[in-house]
Amino acid sequence: MGYTIGVDVGGTFTDVVLGGTSGAIAVAKCLSTHYDPIAGIVAGVTRALGDRDPAQVRRVVHATTLATNAVLERKGVRVAFVTTQGFRAAVPLGRYARVEEDRYDLRFSPPPPPVAAGDCFEVVERVSARGAVLTPLDLDSVRRAAAAITARGITSAAVCLLHSYANPAHERQVAEILRESIPDVVTSSEIWPEIREYERATTTIMSAYIGPLMASYLSQLRERLAEIGIRAPVHVMESSGGVISAELAARRAVATIESGPAAGVLAAAGTGFPNVISFDMGGTTAKACVVRGGTPEITNEFHVGGKGSFGGRRAGTGVPIKTPAIDLAEVGAGGGSVAWLDAAGALRVGPHSAGSSPGPACYGLGGSEPTVTDANLVLGYLSSASLPLTPDLAAKALDRLASPLGVSREKAAYAVHEIVSASMASAVHVVTVQRGIDPRGFTLVAFGGAGPMHAARVAERFGIGTVVVPAHCGVASAAGLLSGALSTDRVLSRLDAPDPSAVFTSLAADAAADLGVSPSDPGVRVSRSVDVRFKGQSHDLTVEWTPSREVLASRFFARYEEVYGIAQRGEIELVSYRIRLTAPPPDTHPLTAPPPDAHPLSPSSHHRFGAGAAGGGAARTAPSTATPSAATGGATAGSKAAGDEAARGEAAASEAAVSVPRARRAYFPETGGYADVPVHTRDTMAGRPLHGPAIIEDAESTIVVPPGWNATLAETRAVHLTRSTTCPTS
Repeated sequence: MGYTIGVDVGGTFTDVVLGGTSGAIAVAKCLSTHYDPIAGIVAGVTRALGDRDPAQVRRVVHATTLATNAVLERKGVRVAFVTTQGFRAAVPLGRYARVEEDRYDLRFSPPPPPVAAGDCFEVVERVSARGAVLTPLDLDSVRRAAAAITARGITSAAVCLLHSYANPAHERQVAEILRESIPDVVTSSEIWPEIREYERATTTIMSAYIGPLMASYLSQLRERLAEIGIRAPVHVMESSGGVISAELAARRAVATIESGPAAGVLAAAGTGFPNVISFDMGGTTAKACVVRGGTPEITNEFHVGGKGSFGGRRAGTGVPIKTPAIDLAEVGAGGGSVAWLDAAGALRVGPHSAGSSPGPACYGLGGSEPTVTDANLVLGYLSSASLPLTPDLAAKALDRLASPLGVSREKAAYAVHEIVSASMASAVHVVTVQRGIDPRGFTLVAFGGAGPMHAARVAERFGIGTVVVPAHCGVASAAGLLSGALSTDRVLSRLDAPDPSAVFTSLAADAAADLGVSPSDPGVRVSRSVDVRFKGQSHDLTVEWTPSREVLASRFFARYEEVYGIAQRGEIELVSYRIRLTAPPPDTHPLTAPPPDAHPLSPSSHHRFGAGAAGGGAARTAPSTATPSAATGGATAGSKAAGDEAARGEAAASEAAVSVPRARRAYFPETGGYADVPVHTRDTMAGRPLHGPAIIEDAESTIVVPPGWNATLAETRAVHLTRSTTCPTS
């Protein structure tokens, strides 16, 4: 039997899911090890494998936030920017839009540019927008730039010459000379040859900025997996939801910036509902995305490192990245989000998170600040899981809020719960209402360790009547990776190309070479689209390709009206040509749900999980029987202590998984405060509806069923929550 492993590294937890040809899966959920992310991965993989032969693993698929964190924390490598003479200042000058908190700040200072002015260099050359050479490339100017870059000790360079998408010859010559003395050189014509100079420059710079880090990280990951007997290919989820090889991810690292959130959206899209809102709440952030007709919304430009605006990212406040990505809204709200009082004494939640170290106060790992997890434990929504939770520590942390607010502990805890739910609702608002979409016709699919606890309350705010919590909801992103197909995107800007078919054929051949397949291979699919605009306008919209100019125009007119609300007609022009090539993963099988009468976890992994989830999921380091080198990659004493603590709670967790408490006191305002509510697992609720208030405990998460909601178990083992009464919205 061959296995596929999905690995999702988050800010608080590292999730590992192992899938086999039979569809049965094993799950591991560990605290993320920020000092060495690979240590947490190896620990989780070791636990998920159990006594299985690691040589039987055929594929490892990884979703990572490495690229995102490198950009946000400005921890990439130093980059030299090489451009056409006269345009050296384009990146240092940059572009910035002031958002709400900046608008009236007289002392406002824009963020530093991605490349310092002193690290920008010019070469003598010029190409027109149609690809004609206006000024030949001066090779001596290139050599002078190379010498200056080397003298500064810079080892990574980004080359973006004016209009190189139309004619890349000069860029290739520049790169060839630079590579004689500079180890890492990337060009815009290799990374993303699309019109718009500033965006293409920043995209190329970011690839050079994070590429060496990604290459080193993935190389180390392969080596560490080989140490435990896994020598399978490592694939990486890209921002648009496709899967690419580790080698390609290293070469085109900018395509992985939104790798982490993409897998969860794919899992939500696979629930069988045509129109859903993906709602993913983990330990650090919450993310929302619209899926229509089973397909996630895709954007061809996004901003990283910018400031938020009611759950979204404001254009102009970060670094624009001109590559396809699943269109998400994200807020700093998760199970580990810290609750605090501002200078005026008002209660705030997030965006700062306690993360995995020290974690929420109730973890007993040194944290003392009140978090969302501590509030949910005080409210009775959580119980101890594989990582035992300490209610007394949570109560002590919440008292730090209750006393200055002049309210009871439980009211302070519920205020935290309500505020974080409102914050997460802002992400849903961005991807629906703010874009003219009525969310009431959608199903909310909740996952992530903490998502199912808050999903019903978020749905109430929008009048959404159905919430679906899929099986393995606490590790849905990792599970979504198992069925990820090999896929990559290519683009080329050519203003009204005379032969579009030749452009598409060339793009498909390049994409196939990236994936190591042929466009004619069985199972290989190529989708084509084109960016269209009204002649004389600057901005374009992407529509599905057709060789008929009339049909293409009608599609563009319809899309234009959908986006802008204006029915307009006129002459059109084609700007950029896009393809997406998808190939079936080699020697793998799609993930299938276990039969209704089977437990979702295989026997070898079931005993490792308790019935409840701690602040977004069960968390435990590698079993104590594993050696540090094999299981944890040399974990620190702190992570060993967490493992010992988890081991002490394993007996209780195993017992809880078999014998579910009949009731637990939980706080709901509709019941007047605390009340005894039934506590179920998916196994104990089979065949009968469950009326709220109630709690359903999973191995990796907890589902809260508020008053006015009903819960039923579907054949896929997904829990469906439906409103039985009209709930107030806000």
